Amino acid sequence: MSSEAWKKLSITEEKKRGAKRGPKAILLIVAAVFVALLAVFFKRGNAESGAATTEAATVSTVAEAPVEATVTDGVALTVSGYVIPRERIEISPRFQGTVKWIGVKKGDRVKAGDVLARLEDDEYRARAADAEARVAKAEAGLELARSNFERAQTLRTKETSSEQELDDARQNLKAAQAELKAAEAALAQAKLYVEWCVIRAPITGVILEKLVNPNELVTPVSFGGSRGPSTAFLAMADLGDLQVEIDLNEVDTPKVRLGQACRISPEAYPDKRYEGVVAEIAPEANRAKGTLQIKVQIKEPDAFLTPELSARVDFLSDRPDAEPRN
Repeated sequence: MSSEAWKKLSITEEKKRGAKRGPKAILLIVAAVFVALLAVFFKRGNAESGAATTEAATVSTVAEAPVEATVTDGVALTVSGYVIPRERIEISPRFQGTVKWIGVKKGDRVKAGDVLARLEDDEYRARAADAEARVAKAEAGLELARSNFERAQTLRTKETSSEQELDDARQNLKAAQAELKAAEAALAQAKLYVEWCVIRAPITGVILEKLVNPNELVTPVSFGGSRGPSTAFLAMADLGDLQVEIDLNEVDTPKVRLGQACRISPEAYPDKRYEGVVAEIAPEANRAKGTLQIKVQIKEPDAFLTPELSARVDFLSDRPDAEPRN
């Protein structure tokens, strides 16, 4: 092999140094890329941390806003409850009978004295007729006894009869008078039973429940309707006299007082607002629930308020107390 060819094949010192520098350059390049990636990562992390801090501050501000509104609005406590009539009247028969006619249905508005239902009264009318006959007979007997007594008095004055005959006439008169009173009392009772067969509305209000139908047997413990044995076959209430019933957590009891002003808003109509006042605080708590029953009187209820609707009650702390309704 010639010297020229050998020189071409041999590795010079310059090439050896270049080969040694190659790996170092690669390592430097990799390190630089790694440092650049770390810088980008830290910048992104700082940006996200800043955004999270800003969001947390925003959430904190939003969470604190209702508390500030509650304080400025004078609301000491907000609790949910249910609308109820102040007085629910359940109508029962005074004696066992059969429903002959019922003229109302659930939701009907009635006035005090309106006829709601009638019971079968044939038996009681017959008793009244019999009592009237007894009264007529007793009146006739009394008239006869009075005539006999007056005659006995006249004869005794003329001394044509004995004292015993006068006493007997006097006793017969008293017996006739007592018999007439008994007959009149029986007649009054029979008429009262006939009157009780007509069921009238005791107040002006709305029929809440109708538990019986015509031809059903009713008693003071009624077996009509779908609820099983019950003492009532009609239930009604005055929907112009409503309250909100609340089971108050016992830890909130110090925030509520009798006569405290309230603001009521039904859940079904959140834009509606009604004034109210704490009218009743139960004298005994419910140990099982850990609650105390509160009733808030609604001052001016309207047609939007229906019994058993849920409602939100704000107990106000910065308004003068109102007198509870008796």
